[in-house]
Amino acid sequence: MSQSTMSATKGTVTIVGAGIVGLATGIELQRAGHKVQIIDKEGIGAGASKGNAGHFATEQVFPLADPAMLPKLPGMLIDPLGPFRIQPRYFVKAAPWFMRFLVNMLPSKRAHNAQAIKRLNEQSIEALIALTEFCGCSEFVTLNGSLLVFEGTPIEVVTNEYEHYLGAGVKVRMLTGNEVRQLEPSLSDNISHGLYFTHVGHTKDPYQLCQAIANKFIALGGEILTEELTSIENEYSDCSGSSISGDSKVTMRLQTGEKLTSDKLLIASGAWSKPLVKQLGYSVPLESERGYHLMMPQISSLTRPVASYNRKFIITPMSEGTRLAGTVEFGGLQAPLVNARADCLFPHGKALLPELFAGANVADGERWMGFRPSLPDSLPILGGSPNHANVFFSFGHQHLGLTWSGITAKLVSQAMSGLPTDMDISDYRIDRFG
Repeated sequence: MSQSTMSATKGTVTIVGAGIVGLATGIELQRAGHKVQIIDKEGIGAGASKGNAGHFATEQVFPLADPAMLPKLPGMLIDPLGPFRIQPRYFVKAAPWFMRFLVNMLPSKRAHNAQAIKRLNEQSIEALIALTEFCGCSEFVTLNGSLLVFEGTPIEVVTNEYEHYLGAGVKVRMLTGNEVRQLEPSLSDNISHGLYFTHVGHTKDPYQLCQAIANKFIALGGEILTEELTSIENEYSDCSGSSISGDSKVTMRLQTGEKLTSDKLLIASGAWSKPLVKQLGYSVPLESERGYHLMMPQISSLTRPVASYNRKFIITPMSEGTRLAGTVEFGGLQAPLVNARADCLFPHGKALLPELFAGANVADGERWMGFRPSLPDSLPILGGSPNHANVFFSFGHQHLGLTWSGITAKLVSQAMSGLPTDMDISDYRIDRFG
């Protein structure tokens, strides 16, 4: 749609959240003819959108609620540097989330959730390409696949993993260690096998990708406010359950006390969405998975992301260095970054890229921690509020916010514009938890 086409606005929209999800949806809403402003307390791409692994992870079709985790749960409380960690002081608070998580391990629920993940994944790369082409930043999308590597893992285990992905419809090839090194010669000789996901991509800088999308958004007339929205007022705060007419305005208040009104509201504030939707009467089981990275300044020769089956982390080549990312920690939104959880990624990176990091030190790296908004079924919340005609949601994208940003932006924009969505989004509705 041309810029001139957008002059006949369909109304005003306020988006809460300037991460990749909110920014992408802002672009799609502008293209659909809406006048859009985005509010974020920290600014453009400042949260998980800045520090993620940069991986368009369409091979990740399996929900996190996996029965194979059950025997490992006790160790998660013991090992402070394990790949999946629950801070002991936070365990009681997180217990209700984990009870729902366990329920989603049931075979019927797991199969249902996997299909809902897969539907989004199948259209995500195409949507990202279309989004970045429109925004003039296609250079931030590299479609060169990704690798999952194994170090001395029994061939039976490797084959089982390969067949598991293949059976789920993921495009994958099984490689020997030598074939892995033909693709990426800098990888360690200790790698015995690999899975090559051929229809996967990555970005060289997720933060700059956000900035590029934001620049296009502003060029199209959008406004970005670095403010904190604290309340959704008048009719929306009484949680009466009655539907509000399409002519009603949404009234909001910022932390400064300033009031804003808008025809429609989209809550896309990631891990911080829970208190806002609670004002609308929804109690969603949203938890924050605290993800870490160590950004090393060394520029690797890798041409694609490399994940380790044994070490449970991922390496992504980026324009400013090499990002070592991974680990999941449940500890809430207030606890500070734990330096050791970022630093523990360094020996793993050195083991897989021995020459690159031969003279490096962990102190050379930049530590980061961000909050992944996760729900027990590994699905996002998308679409409209059943009780408020002008309020919509797009949050809870867990590990796949970057991957799903383009497709969920398209779907939510269609819903907010009163159009049929390209796929059924009822599996992602906000009231699915009862």
